[in-house]
Amino acid sequence: MADKDFRPFVPANTTMPEFTFRALLLGVLMAIVLGGANAYLGMKVGLTVAATFPAAVVAMAVLRMFKANILEENLARTTASVGESLVAGAIFTIPAFILTGAWDEFRFLEASLIMGIGGVLGVLFVIVLRRTLVVESNLPFPESVAAAEIVKAGQKGQTGAGLVFGSMAIAAAWELIKNSYGVQIIRDSTSTFVHFGRSVIEVAGEKITYRGGILFSTPEASPMVMGVGFIVGLRISAVLFCGAVIGWLVLVPLALFLNPSLFAGVSGEAGYIDLANDVWFTQIRPLAVGTMIVSAFYTLFTLRGSLVNGVRQALSGLSIAGGESEILRTDRDLSVPKVFVAIAFMAIPMFLLYRYFSASNMGAMVLTAVMLVLGLLFAAVAGYLVGLVGNSNNPISGLTLSSLVIAALLMVMMGVTGVHGVAGVLGVAGVVCCAAGVAGDMIQDLKVGHILGGTPWRMELAEIIGVIGAAMALPVVLAVLDKVYTIGSSELPAPQAGLMALMSQGIVGGEMAWPLVIAGIFFGVALILIGAPAPMLIAVGMYLPFQTTSAVFAGGLIKKVLEWFMDRREAGVDERKRGENAGILVASGLIAGQSLMALILAFVVLYGSLVMKLPDGERVLPRLMENFWLGLAVYPLLLVLLVGIPLMRAKKV
Repeated sequence: MADKDFRPFVPANTTMPEFTFRALLLGVLMAIVLGGANAYLGMKVGLTVAATFPAAVVAMAVLRMFKANILEENLARTTASVGESLVAGAIFTIPAFILTGAWDEFRFLEASLIMGIGGVLGVLFVIVLRRTLVVESNLPFPESVAAAEIVKAGQKGQTGAGLVFGSMAIAAAWELIKNSYGVQIIRDSTSTFVHFGRSVIEVAGEKITYRGGILFSTPEASPMVMGVGFIVGLRISAVLFCGAVIGWLVLVPLALFLNPSLFAGVSGEAGYIDLANDVWFTQIRPLAVGTMIVSAFYTLFTLRGSLVNGVRQALSGLSIAGGESEILRTDRDLSVPKVFVAIAFMAIPMFLLYRYFSASNMGAMVLTAVMLVLGLLFAAVAGYLVGLVGNSNNPISGLTLSSLVIAALLMVMMGVTGVHGVAGVLGVAGVVCCAAGVAGDMIQDLKVGHILGGTPWRMELAEIIGVIGAAMALPVVLAVLDKVYTIGSSELPAPQAGLMALMSQGIVGGEMAWPLVIAGIFFGVALILIGAPAPMLIAVGMYLPFQTTSAVFAGGLIKKVLEWFMDRREAGVDERKRGENAGILVASGLIAGQSLMALILAFVVLYGSLVMKLPDGERVLPRLMENFWLGLAVYPLLLVLLVGIPLMRAKKV
C-alpha cells in the first residue's frame, strides 16, 4: 500500500503557476521533436529510449530563462515525453500498412487518426487507473524516481543541460559531415565477403560441388546507435548482438552453402555482398519473425502473474470519487464520470476508422469492441509493468501482437479477408499499441508528478493536448523518412512493423513463408528450453543489419569500460550514480542530436535541391571523398564523451 508518511516536493497546500502557455507550448514542441527523433531511431535500431530524462533537462534549461517554477518544468516534461511513447506505438504498426501493400503510399489522415485515437484513449484509460497504480500501490517506479531526482537536483542548479546540448551538437555535426551529400567524407561501415573453399559432397549417389562464404561488416560509425548501446548496457546489447551473430555469421553462410545454385552468374565483390544481403532479407528475416512470435507470447507468459495482478489491482480500484471539493490539489484527477463518457464517445471515430479499413459494418463493430476491452486491460498491464520495471521494459510488442492475433482470427471467422481484413487488423493493432505506449509513459509521468507535487488533472489535460499535437505532426515525419530512407530497407528495417505485417498477411491475407516462420518458431522454442535470456532481443538482432547490432554492442562495451574504471577507483554508490547519470545524459544527447540531424537532412533531401535526380526519379548521392577509416574516429570521440566526462562528473560533489 501507499506510504502514509509520503510528502511531495511541493506541498499540496502550495499554489503556484503550473498549466501555463509557455510550459504547454514547450512541451508540445518537444513532443514533436523528440518523437520524430525516436521514430528514426526506433525504425533503424528496433529500440526506443525514454524521453523523460532529456525532456526534463531541456524543460529546466529553457524555462529557467523565464524564471519558471518546478511545476511548470514538470508539466512541460510530462507533455514532451508523450511524443516518444506515441511514436513508439506508431512505428510498431503503421509502417506495416506499407509493408503489406494495404497502403500504396503513406496516408497522413489515417495515420494521424490511429495515433490520435490510440493516444487519447491511452490517456483516458490511465486517468481511471491513476489512483490505484500511482498512489495506492507499492510499485517501485525506478525510472520515475530517477527522473524526479534529476528535476530535484536541477533546483540546485545541477540541470545537466550542458551535457545534453553539448553532445547533441557533436552528434549533429557528425551526421551533417557524414551525410552532407556534396562533401561526404565518412562511410558508416564497410563489408567484406570471405569465400569458403569448394567442397564436393556426394548426395543420393550424385556428387555436388558446394561453395559458400561469409559476409563480415564493421560496426556502424554512429554516435546515436552506440549511445543506445550505452544506455541499455552490455548485457542487453550482447543479447541483441548474439542474434546478429546467429543470423549473419551462422544462418546466412549456411543458406549460401546449401544452395550453390545461388552463385550462378554472381561475380565481383559487390555481387557477392548483394547476394548475402538478399539471402538475409528473404530467408533469415522471416525465420527471425517466427522467433519473435513465440518470444512475444513467452514474454507475456512469464509475466502472467504480474499481468493478472496488475489488471486485478487496477480494476479493483475503479471508483467514482465524490466530494471533489475535499480532494487535495495533488490528488485531483479529471472527472472520472466524464472520462467514461469520453471513452464511449471515442468509440464513434474508432468505429468509422475501422469501417473504412475493413469495409464491413459487423467487422468494424467487433474490432471496436475488441479495442475498447483490450485497450483498457493492456493499459493496466502496461502501467503496472512500468511501475514494476520501468518504461524501457514495457512489452508493447507482445501486447500488440496479442491484440493483432485476436483481431485477425475474428476477421477470418467473419469472412473479412484480403486487403481490407489486413488493414482492419493493423488498425486495431495500431490503436492498441499507441494506447499501451502512452499509458505506460503517462503512468511514469504521473508518478514523477506525484513525487514532485504536480496537479494530476493539469498533467492529464496536458498529455491529451500533447497527444493531439504529436498525432498531427508525426505522420509527416514518418512519411518523409519513408520517402528518403524507405521503410523496410536495410537503412530503415522497422523490425516490429515487419513482424506485424507478416502476421497480418499470414493469418488474414494467406501470405506467409510458413516453412521459414515455423522453423523460426521452433528455434525460439529451443532458445526458451535452454533458458536463453530475452529470446525476443535475439530475434530482433537476427532481423536487423549486422552493422547496426554490432554498433549497439560497441556502445555496451563502452558502458562496461566506464564501469571498469569505476571499479578501479573503488567508487562509492553516490559517485557511481553521478557518473551513470552523466553518461545517460550524454548518450541521450548523442541519440537526439544525430537522429534529429538525420531527420532534418531527410526533409532537405525531399524538399531541397541538394540531391540530383535521374530521369526515372532515382536519387544520386555524390560521395566525393568517402572514406571508411575516418569513421573510426567515432571510437576515441565516444570514449571521451561517455567515459571521460562521466568519470570527471562522478568526482564532483
